Amino acid sequence: MTSVLVVVAHPDDAEIAMGMRIHWYAVTGATVRVHCLTTGTPAPDGTEVRRQECLSAGELLGVDRYTFSSIPDSRFVEHRGRINADLFDVFHEARPDIVYTHYPDDQHLDHSVTAREVTTVARREARNLRHFRSPYSVGFEPNEFFFGTAELLEIKVRALKCFASQTQLDMDVFRQLTELAYRQHLHHNVVASLPAEANCAEMFSIARQVHVAATRPL
Repeated sequence: MTSVLVVVAHPDDAEIAMGMRIHWYAVTGATVRVHCLTTGTPAPDGTEVRRQECLSAGELLGVDRYTFSSIPDSRFVEHRGRINADLFDVFHEARPDIVYTHYPDDQHLDHSVTAREVTTVARREARNLRHFRSPYSVGFEPNEFFFGTAELLEIKVRALKCFASQTQLDMDVFRQLTELAYRQHLHHNVVASLPAEANCAEMFSIARQVHVAATRPL
């Protein structure tokens, strides 16, 4: 069974970036764990509201475990030692086959620190590593495109609606990005060759991929 670990800085980062793929992994038999480094407020313990929003979204997507660290929001730079220690614990528990996290070049410092610390640990503790795009990624050039279905997109939107405390989340914007953003990176001839139902995508950058002939691709 494939073990998938998604490490994010904040609540809703995983659902925005790869809600369709998380659910696809779950329904195809993978074990999925999402680890969030903060519950989204400057206070170290965060808020129970945001924690419960994550757990509700995770239940919809089929996440097996949704876990949390208590790093203060927007203070990741000064807590890199704690982040690193927490990540080694998470990796040793999860023993992931594949890891997803933020793209390292990001305007949000929490995202950037998360990406760099996860990448450091993943290069020692996991075979496969992929970065996803966030709304603040800079210079992101995907080399993997996951095309979902209308059903997967609806599950993603429903998961994002769990984050009711985040009034800035605009479902129409995220739906349109999922349906259109990939066209910036794929030639129209390639888009035209896709099945008609392949009209929404999540994009990734493969940092490392290890292929073993005796196992199926991740």
